[in-house]
Amino acid sequence: MNRRPCWVEISTGSFQNNYQILVQTCGADAVEALPVELLAIVKADAYGHGLALCAPAAVRAGARWLGVTSVEEGAAARALCPEVEILVIGGPFLGQGAEVVAHRLTAVVWQDWQLDELEDAARAAQCEGATVPVHLELDTGMSRQGVGAGELEQILARLSDRDSALRISGLMTHLYAADESDGEATREQLELTVRMVERVLTAGLKPEWLHVGNSAAVLAGSVPRALLAICDRFRLKAMARPGLALFGLAPEFLPDEPEVVAELRGRLRRVLEWKTRVVSVRSVEPGRVVGYNGTFVATEPMRLALLAVGYADGLNRALSNRGSVLIGGQRAPIVGRISMDQTVADVTGIPGVVAGDEVVLLGRQGSESITAEEHARWAGTIPWEIFTSITDRVERISV
Repeated sequence: MNRRPCWVEISTGSFQNNYQILVQTCGADAVEALPVELLAIVKADAYGHGLALCAPAAVRAGARWLGVTSVEEGAAARALCPEVEILVIGGPFLGQGAEVVAHRLTAVVWQDWQLDELEDAARAAQCEGATVPVHLELDTGMSRQGVGAGELEQILARLSDRDSALRISGLMTHLYAADESDGEATREQLELTVRMVERVLTAGLKPEWLHVGNSAAVLAGSVPRALLAICDRFRLKAMARPGLALFGLAPEFLPDEPEVVAELRGRLRRVLEWKTRVVSVRSVEPGRVVGYNGTFVATEPMRLALLAVGYADGLNRALSNRGSVLIGGQRAPIVGRISMDQTVADVTGIPGVVAGDEVVLLGRQGSESITAEEHARWAGTIPWEIFTSITDRVERISV
């Protein structure tokens, strides 16, 4: 059966291109191993782009680590990518330990009950000592998840237990202001990271990895260099966790964008284009109401195109009477309120529009383009939310 015409096109080739650019940014050499390993973040259904398409693309590009939010996502990623390491960044929830062990996932931990959950699962699976890897998150300032400096000794005592089936294979922290160009908050976080790593090693634990950062940290370049210095000091392997940049966007830096970021922004390729079709075209006279509650009233004779997309597909309702789409290579303003399943666009100035014409919501058509950054400005949000709001009923197609 033919589907309703609302779909997303995913360029896995662009995704692979972006991964390679980020590898180069972290100083990879074509012959030697990566100075900074990249953990490809494909959580939240690959930022709405589709895990089934993007996780294998990451592996084809050379990724040896994937990052997901949950154990459920980890199990799905494992079915797609049998050989890679998969980090569950959100940690396990109660009752999920057995799935972590069964799917060979590496869980992020920072609380005693998480260790209990994984210990019980490892014991039930008859795992030998120190065979179930975990990464300990250090809270260096974000106050979201992770063990704080004041509680570190307690969790280290648990992880130091020689009879434990768990093995602390990595340490991580998250940078909450890597897109602030003065870098002061990041420097403070990294200084605290050093002090906490020292305490971990003093406790006799021997993690292999230390990873920090996000796309902003990778693109700016200073964080990977600082991370390498820390890892060299403690004989750890360095890893960074890019997300948004894999999908072709660079975060906005404030107050000033580093020159290197501007150059890289131009090299990244957009992975996603979102499209629909014109359902019908009608003419209306001045005074006619368009959409719910009459938020738009025609002031002149107009031609309106009905589009097969609405807020149930993820088109933000805040774009009502504010956003635009591309039809016939031109911008067509959205008029009236976006409905659950339909949207109306003004095509008065675009000749020849007929039912079945392709409409671009995100992407390029002719010489014009509409970006996720524009959608975010119209909706008063961020590009991450624009992507992850595209719902499951919108088909993802590899192109």
